[in-house]
Amino acid sequence: MSLSTRSRWLLAAAGAAMVALVVALLVTTRGDTGRPSTGRLPLRSVGEVTLPGNASRFDYASLDPERGLLFVAHLGAGEVIEVDVRAHRVVRTITDVAQAHGVLVVPALHRVFATATGANQLVALDEDTGAVVSRAPTGEYPDGLAYEPRRGAIWTTNESGGSETVIDAATGAVRGTVTLGGEVGNVAYDPVSDRMLVDVQGRNDLAVIDPASLAVERRVPLPGCDHDHGLALSPADRLAFVACDGNATLLTVDLNFGQVTGTDRVGDDPDVLAYDQAAHRLYVAAESGPVTVLDLRDRRLSVAGSDHLADGAHVVAVDPATHHSFYPVPAGADGRPALLEQEPVG
Repeated sequence: MSLSTRSRWLLAAAGAAMVALVVALLVTTRGDTGRPSTGRLPLRSVGEVTLPGNASRFDYASLDPERGLLFVAHLGAGEVIEVDVRAHRVVRTITDVAQAHGVLVVPALHRVFATATGANQLVALDEDTGAVVSRAPTGEYPDGLAYEPRRGAIWTTNESGGSETVIDAATGAVRGTVTLGGEVGNVAYDPVSDRMLVDVQGRNDLAVIDPASLAVERRVPLPGCDHDHGLALSPADRLAFVACDGNATLLTVDLNFGQVTGTDRVGDDPDVLAYDQAAHRLYVAAESGPVTVLDLRDRRLSVAGSDHLADGAHVVAVDPATHHSFYPVPAGADGRPALLEQEPVG
């Protein structure tokens, strides 16, 4: 989640009435100038798993698809929760991860990495036992994570620190820092170009970094974007999907030419993105509760549906084998924290 979100809410409130009037006069459309579809989500509930802990904020989730293990960062409780999504049960709760924020499982290493924002650390966990393997210092306010497999490195986004900390995934040693000149959003690895991509939300651009030299090679401007935070890639299609939480906008970026090729409206304050490569489907979960589902055809997105799923449903993970999507929320059907599971329809 962006640090400046709450401050923008106050500014947005002053113009809310004017915006509502303007929107009421607009024709609902899709695509580069449109708003999201008002149709229902092309999803249906499979069920939910009650999660342990208090009804506080969850932030990011990561799935090991072969084992069916989902790791959820419970920021408000300072924990990482491991859920077996095939058996529909909680496996364990891993404590002492101060303000657990980002989480990333790397099945090839049998490791789970979590950013402990409260301690400015990256915590490495044994995927099999949940034991802490190492702790490494990061910059200020570590958030999202990405794994770069060619060099065995974990990239940690330091949101307010405006940098990336690069950490050896095997040893936990810090390899270096990349300064990006502004508040930073999410990070992703592009295996085709062997480059790291980072949302620099303080500059409204996308930084392209050489992971070997840790040098910023170029910056991709993001016209029409206010505060690029969420990020997902479709490497095979040479596309990046960027969520701009300041103006509820999703951009499609051509990675070959470094240009924005599409713009779609999504729910207010979009946060976490998940792309199902096999289904060519993108999920955008927003702080305000709605989820927007978009389908990719001929390298262009179309909105399949956008609707309120649940309060606090700003985190999404998708299983590429079953195409089910998962949403940890502070309150499920019985009022307790829960992991919602949805499956595609149609």
